[in-house]
Amino acid sequence: MSIKIIGAGLPRTGTNTLKASLEKLGYNKTYHMKELLEHPDMLPYWLTLKETGETDWEQLYNGYEATVDFPGYPWYQEHMKHYPDAKVILTVRPFDKWYTSIHSTIWQAGPQTLPQKLAMMTKLAFNPRLRSVIKCVKFAKGTIFGVHLQGKFEDKAFAEKVFNQHIADVKAFVPADKLLIYDVSEGWGPLCRFLALPEPTEQLPHLNKKEDFKEMLSELMKGNKA
Repeated sequence: MSIKIIGAGLPRTGTNTLKASLEKLGYNKTYHMKELLEHPDMLPYWLTLKETGETDWEQLYNGYEATVDFPGYPWYQEHMKHYPDAKVILTVRPFDKWYTSIHSTIWQAGPQTLPQKLAMMTKLAFNPRLRSVIKCVKFAKGTIFGVHLQGKFEDKAFAEKVFNQHIADVKAFVPADKLLIYDVSEGWGPLCRFLALPEPTEQLPHLNKKEDFKEMLSELMKGNKA
């Protein structure tokens, strides 16, 4: 099985909705950050990709047909090199809505106050799986905020430049006939036309609203599906 869809959109641009939509359209098992949190033992494959530009793709994506969100999006070009027949979907949304969403979710993921940090340290001492999940969260935050946003996420004007530059870079790199620039608020139409598939009768699933993020992350850290 090979990756047929590569998601190049930033987290919090409707990527979980896209995951569910692609799976509804028959792209069974679409990779998303949730998969890494459910299976933190896969982190070494991503670290190898980050360090070398290559990885054991077959082991990483065993059984998957699409990938969206982090950890795939920073390496969409490497994905395209390995999967040259894949199509690319760039999820987008208005910057202000994206900034508010990512600030209240991923930016604040993990303990924030001293009591929360002390409580987490106690849990980590007795929970090896939680330690592995925390490593994945740190990898995500370090890559998104430390590398891509250069440690300047709280400078909103700078973050907007990075946000817009990412869109411009994807549009410049991906051949137009292989790229869909997609706002999930547009519904099934653009997605199904791009994939040459009939539209489902039910509405597009809208998932992972910022209000549900903390509960979802908590469940994933416990080893549950979310």
